[in-house]
Amino acid sequence: MSTFDHIGLIQGINENLATFRKAQPDAMRGFAQLAQASMAEGALTSKHKELIALAIGVTQRCSGCIGFHVKALQKLGATRAELEEMLAVCVYMGGGPALMYTAEALKAWDTMAAANLTTAA
Repeated sequence: MSTFDHIGLIQGINENLATFRKAQPDAMRGFAQLAQASMAEGALTSKHKELIALAIGVTQRCSGCIGFHVKALQKLGATRAELEEMLAVCVYMGGGPALMYTAEALKAWDTMAAANLTTAA
């Protein structure tokens, strides 16, 4: 079972990038604009786009991405059933390594749901 601390990871990433945001404000604004434009409602809902982003995080084995996108999905009202169905596709496409990160994503979901991070900033 995963014992990874996604809540702490998200906080740490945000803290560690604070100086980078100040040093590279144009690049970080550009990244933020790209993220906002990419995740905006369109032909796909924001929730579907977050499911896709999390799927990429799982198959690319990015713990930070798992943490941030699980948090976003919970904020958007995604269900565990939606998460599990998407994770099944990840395992189908990514095999054993994706299965290992599926366990991590499930743990992140449960931990964040228990901590009720959807109401936190």
